Amino acid sequence: MPVSDGVRVYSGALPVLAILLLIALVVLIIPLLFLGLVGAAFTRLGFSWIAALAVVLLMLIGSFVNIPLYRIKRDMVRVDTMEMSLGAQPVWETEIALNLGGAVIPLAVSAYLLYQANTIVGSGLFMPVIAGVVLVALIAWVSTRSIPGYGLRAPLFLPGLAAILCGILLAGETGLEAGVIAFVAGTVGILLGSGIAQIPRIRDMEIPNVSIGGAGMFGAIFLACLLSSLIA
Repeated sequence: MPVSDGVRVYSGALPVLAILLLIALVVLIIPLLFLGLVGAAFTRLGFSWIAALAVVLLMLIGSFVNIPLYRIKRDMVRVDTMEMSLGAQPVWETEIALNLGGAVIPLAVSAYLLYQANTIVGSGLFMPVIAGVVLVALIAWVSTRSIPGYGLRAPLFLPGLAAILCGILLAGETGLEAGVIAFVAGTVGILLGSGIAQIPRIRDMEIPNVSIGGAGMFGAIFLACLLSSLIA
């Protein structure tokens, strides 16, 4: 530990290990805090703590899994001589897939929440849910952008905020009923408006694959799920 002009300079491996340990703690704690906060929000929808964390983890992990559905084939494609000279190949077909974490799991959770809510408040919940789905789907359909070479991109916050408003207005108050309406309207509405309703556009985008609920939509769906649970 050399001393120069009254200033002590520490050397050795301990400070380096301390810094690495601090970085490791930050890397581990931030995701755990995130999962804890999101899990706590999901418990407001009636899930147990374990079930809430399981849903969150399954959505995040499932976002990397795409289930192929069918392919859109083209008879003609646009050929760019500059792109061809760089080795790019024309796209003759586009694979349509369903994302596990952004579509399948949210739809399953929506069905479960509707079933549970139906046993509590009765079948009077279905009409508000349908109205919320239609409104969010229209907003998502209008606001979703088609980006050449990338695919479809839904706005991150707008559908979720619309779902919250639908839940509160159609239920007349905050609570479990409003949360269920917002959750179903947000997830199903985004999948319809930003995904299924956009399929006619896909034919002209000349991209190799599009994942409904995946890239470009997953963030909006995940936030819609989270925001809807906050008003339950």
